Amino acid sequence: MSRLSDSLAIPCDVQFMKYPHCRMSCAIAAACLVIGITATGVFAGSLHPETGEELSENQTFVYRLLDEVPTLDPQLNQDSEGFDILRDLFEGLLNQDADGNLVPGVAERFEISDGNRTYTFLLRQEARWSNGDPVTAHDFVYAWRRAVDPATASPYAWYVELAMIANAARIIAGELSADELGVVAVDDHTLEVRLDQPLPHFPAMTTYATFFPAHRATIERFGAAWTRPENIVSNGAYVLTEHVPKEYHMRERNTRYWNNDATLIERVTGKVINDENLALTRYLAGEIDRTAVPSGQYPDLAARYPDEATSVPILCSYYFAINHTDSAHPALSDRRVRQALSYALDRDIIVNSVLKDGQYPAYNFTHWATAGFKVPQTDYSRLSQSERDTRARELMQQAGYGEDSGISLKLVYNTSESHKLVATVAAQMWKQKLGIETELSNYEWKTYLSIRSTQEFDLARAGWCGDYNEASTFLDVMTSGNSANSGRFSNPEVDRLMQDARMQEDPQSHYERVEAILARDMAIIPVYHYSSVFMLKPDIRGWPYRNVQKMWYAKDLYRIKGQ
Repeated sequence: MSRLSDSLAIPCDVQFMKYPHCRMSCAIAAACLVIGITATGVFAGSLHPETGEELSENQTFVYRLLDEVPTLDPQLNQDSEGFDILRDLFEGLLNQDADGNLVPGVAERFEISDGNRTYTFLLRQEARWSNGDPVTAHDFVYAWRRAVDPATASPYAWYVELAMIANAARIIAGELSADELGVVAVDDHTLEVRLDQPLPHFPAMTTYATFFPAHRATIERFGAAWTRPENIVSNGAYVLTEHVPKEYHMRERNTRYWNNDATLIERVTGKVINDENLALTRYLAGEIDRTAVPSGQYPDLAARYPDEATSVPILCSYYFAINHTDSAHPALSDRRVRQALSYALDRDIIVNSVLKDGQYPAYNFTHWATAGFKVPQTDYSRLSQSERDTRARELMQQAGYGEDSGISLKLVYNTSESHKLVATVAAQMWKQKLGIETELSNYEWKTYLSIRSTQEFDLARAGWCGDYNEASTFLDVMTSGNSANSGRFSNPEVDRLMQDARMQEDPQSHYERVEAILARDMAIIPVYHYSSVFMLKPDIRGWPYRNVQKMWYAKDLYRIKGQ
């Protein structure tokens, strides 16, 4: 997709965002208005119009999925791999570019008024659904109301509340009807959003699937079956053409997408392969174009395939959720036991000797690469591992447990060789250092999510990826009542600090205090901050390596000839 320079002085009413990684200057926004015109016919030849690279006749992309995604309904999605698919099938108000900056999607531009409490999005008139219907502001109003309506039971309803959209909290609580949500279709191509209070990163939040539009007539006609290939109506660069559960998804170019002329990849296929080593074998055999690197194999693969093996930061944190409810082992109600479990976990061994993929040991929740966030030093992060081990044993003794604690905990994780490795190593450390036994149980993705949501565990492997690039995307997960808070940790001070942080010009001090409380109470056990470690065929170009949220769009990829 062509991008014109910020230096072009094109007058418009778009606000320049000061928020890091969320910049939409007037020039870029205005320039993007003409993309649909200037891109027409631009790929008629065999050379890429910007890079001059010779294009392959095979414009397909095949990649590996770890699990079957639970849903392709944007308002019900809570899964990162599902989000990868939904970004192709649907388009929200804004998208991200390869650097994580905001660029126009269905909205050509937006205006901010009323003391940063009202956002008005001007939608492009050429946007169409895959059945030819125009995409209008009413489609966004319907989708957003649907997300907060208790009848929908969206696991991401809290995300709309987090975005501070007026009345969202009261609607979710059942105090108001969904049609009182602070979002209005002023006309077919003007969407007005009212917030309860200013939120600088609100535009960035609209790139997540919860805020994608939905085709009301299709949902009302087909109900839960509306996302099947034969029924679905979507507005993204691709349409869903095939779906064999637990095997693959296939999506092909949407000829009615407003910028279809700028799309090169004709067909995208996501293949479900649970076994990481099998996926690598199929990658090396040329069956797939992208796959994860199995744990411990990155150094060797990087040496053998330097143009294909990649490790880059990604805005995700890996942790063990702790069950704070009455269904957990009674020992976990003692903060000292929770602290001992975390202190005894040797993260350097997990990161450097087991995984070897460029991850960073984590002693706090928020990823170190989060824009504008300075990682605070928690008390136990300052200690050596030997000192942490000594302190862990002291804590267990203070809690009344000897070398043979008699504690047996159930740790659950979703099926994956790397999750199994981490869980196994952690269990060994807890047994050797603390005398704690750990029962390991793995489940396929949907079952695992159900177990986590109903607190049928003592410890659960968990990972959280930022829905937008700001620290609150992590720390709000730990507030009371957040549906993603699967351990049901609750601390009134954390709730207050996160609420107050939304009104702070610089909330860093609030975030530092929250991280300190999470470490003191050991709300979770941070393990590591992710790096995205994968193999990608060298003839696939356009991958957004610098986008720390790993928001890739197949419409921005292309395949060159001769690799």
